[in-house]
Amino acid sequence: MDQQQKDQEMPDSGQKVDAIQKAIGSFGKYQFFLCFLMFLVKFPVAFHQMAIIFLAPKTDYVCLDNDLQNTCPCSNPEYDKSVFTNTIIMEWDLICEKKWLSSFTQTLFQLGTLIGSVVFGMASDRYGRKNPLLAAVVLQLVMGLVASFLPEFWSFTFVRFLVGASVGGTMVTSFVIIMESVGSQYRHVISALYQVPFNTGHLLLPVFGYFIRSYDKFQLAITIPNIVLLSFFILVTDTPRWLIAMKRTDEAVKIIEKAAKMNNLPTENLAQKIGEYQKEIEKNNLKKGSILDLFRTPNLRKNILAMSFNWLTCSYCFYGVSQYVGQLGGNVFVNVAASASVTILGTLCSIPLMKVMGRRTILIVFNFICAGVLIILSVLPSGSWSVVCACVGVVSSFVVFVVVYLHCTELFPTVVRNAAIGFSSMMARVGSMVAPFVVGLGDTSPVWAALTFAVVPLCAGFVSILLPETKGIELMTTLEEGENFGKKTKNVVQK
Repeated sequence: MDQQQKDQEMPDSGQKVDAIQKAIGSFGKYQFFLCFLMFLVKFPVAFHQMAIIFLAPKTDYVCLDNDLQNTCPCSNPEYDKSVFTNTIIMEWDLICEKKWLSSFTQTLFQLGTLIGSVVFGMASDRYGRKNPLLAAVVLQLVMGLVASFLPEFWSFTFVRFLVGASVGGTMVTSFVIIMESVGSQYRHVISALYQVPFNTGHLLLPVFGYFIRSYDKFQLAITIPNIVLLSFFILVTDTPRWLIAMKRTDEAVKIIEKAAKMNNLPTENLAQKIGEYQKEIEKNNLKKGSILDLFRTPNLRKNILAMSFNWLTCSYCFYGVSQYVGQLGGNVFVNVAASASVTILGTLCSIPLMKVMGRRTILIVFNFICAGVLIILSVLPSGSWSVVCACVGVVSSFVVFVVVYLHCTELFPTVVRNAAIGFSSMMARVGSMVAPFVVGLGDTSPVWAALTFAVVPLCAGFVSILLPETKGIELMTTLEEGENFGKKTKNVVQK
């Protein structure tokens, strides 16, 4: 018996293995190739989401009107170009009364990511996984290139808003493609490894910044790699699960047969088996719930509010403190590289942590760690130790980021699971939209900037206590199960 056949007979959580997973296996050459393609998406996601670190780095200037440094008002600034030859701050004089605009451009980018996640998510349910992904890839490439040539701030900001929308689109569609193709017992590992290309892209960003010191050429450089993603026109197909849901069974069978051959699995009578599977799911199809169902009953309402606050917190801290690292003293390239490096370590460590620790325990512990190091950061002078504290804050918030994906999936029943993840993801974007303005506090009050970052994960640590533990439970299906879950732990079905 080979590994693929073993995988079919030993599904995670005691779940019944459906006909699609039986046909293509849980994880083989087909899934590996698909994951490789979808992981490529995360590199430009990291490039564009974290680009603000080098588009608008800390910029000193001397006001020629009075020969004073970093004073306001200043109508005639001379910028320090010893590190960066040109930034959006230098290009459009985003100082004094216009200083808020450098944070605003990143907030609009994150708003675009929120809208893109919603729009492309709905499009992928209606038009398939492939076409919305291709549309997002093309939008990202075109708008990223356009942004590097724009001579005016507001047009640059609007185009970056569209880049943000494309980033949201590529993230949501690529993640769905992977989760619909990988066997259930591998999903928690793959969902964590899915973040590694993002971390690696974050790590590569200071390399771009070091060799390209002008914002427009930097923007062009981080966009050009998107050309590789145009290969998706040939290499990516719709997922069999979506095709079957849309009653396009013949197309699904062709893809399943190809996947089975790649994984060295039998292909006899596949069309008949898939046809029977489609009839079965049509017969047993549950009515989907909505976001409103998450708030109608007290236990589900408590869980979605606590969970979405955790999503908001980890996004707020990760994006905010990652950007704040670039504002700290020392070499900005080394600081950002250090922050990205420890984040990769945190992502990899989260896999065994989820094996040995409860989901809720991880959220509580790492929220408190994040809050603690940020409180320490508020009293430390700028230097190497402040960078260390900031890096620990970044990595602890990212560990929470990895875990909430899985915890949210397990916490809510099938009929509202997508709605719960969608709502939580929207709240995460709210956190990332607020974060740039907190980073801006660092120029005038580093103490208050760090404390403002610290107070949110401190609250999240206490809020997480309200969540039930989901490690070792079977996935729920109905709203009644979701409402009763956690009220009486003795009724929880263990593995």
